[in-house]
Amino acid sequence: MFHCNRLLHFTNKATIGTNDFQRITMKKASHISLSLSVFVTATFVTADAYATHSWANYHWGRTTNPLPLELGDNVAANWDANLTLAASDWNISDMLDTAVVAGKSNPRTCKPTSGRAEICNAKYGNTGWLGIAQIWISGDHITQGVVKLNDTYFNTTKYNTNAWRNLVTCQEIGHIFGLGHQDENFSNPPLGTCMDYTDPDPTPNQHPNQHDYDMLAEIYTHLDSVNSYILSDGTDGGGKGGGKGGKGKPLDIDWNNPSEWGRRVSEHIYERDLGNGNKVMTDVFWVEGRGNSHNR
Repeated sequence: MFHCNRLLHFTNKATIGTNDFQRITMKKASHISLSLSVFVTATFVTADAYATHSWANYHWGRTTNPLPLELGDNVAANWDANLTLAASDWNISDMLDTAVVAGKSNPRTCKPTSGRAEICNAKYGNTGWLGIAQIWISGDHITQGVVKLNDTYFNTTKYNTNAWRNLVTCQEIGHIFGLGHQDENFSNPPLGTCMDYTDPDPTPNQHPNQHDYDMLAEIYTHLDSVNSYILSDGTDGGGKGGGKGGKGKPLDIDWNNPSEWGRRVSEHIYERDLGNGNKVMTDVFWVEGRGNSHNR
């Protein structure tokens, strides 16, 4: 996928002295003109895919930037490299300063911890989903989140590759920050971002791209009066009402079970109302063939 900064870079490289330009043959000049024409066409074709892709207005409350969100490592050793890579990729954003820390959850249940995200993998069964991201919302603030990676499918030949693991880990963690998808049409060419729908080859879409970082900047440029994150040392900079969003809510809900996810908002998003301005949003990465048109 082309970006305007790449065009500027190309233009700068193509800007040469007058004498040098006169030595360019008409054939080469026409090739340059054709390349620019193709670029402009591609830019307009993909404009829709580059539209805003925030997940509603959901974001972590914080009084300063960057967001120092902790990602609890509840994954097995064969997932550690994928989790580390995803955290490193997302930290390229000036808005984020995530840290992979010791997990606090049983991978099988992967219950949330206030003020942070827990990342888990387990054999969750033939649920139909490769991965899910769940965020607990108080108002517009994310107060806690979980990512679950389903080894029932990742242990199969189709999905047992680093490319698939990188894509799903990166995308589900992206949802934890409040990002949606850049493109949900499987027929479109890959955008080179993990926030893109991909099938059958995940190779081009294993990492965030610049548009994801730009979107994070748009989401997190403003500051809040409270922090909804809580660090392992107990500091939160005044996170009252943020990280405590799940307090008093039922903890015996089987969040692995789609029947507990609440109202189906779209092919891949569910909303469970917890009352008093609190809810749980679930974004589902369906396996191929589940639901309509590769439902996600």
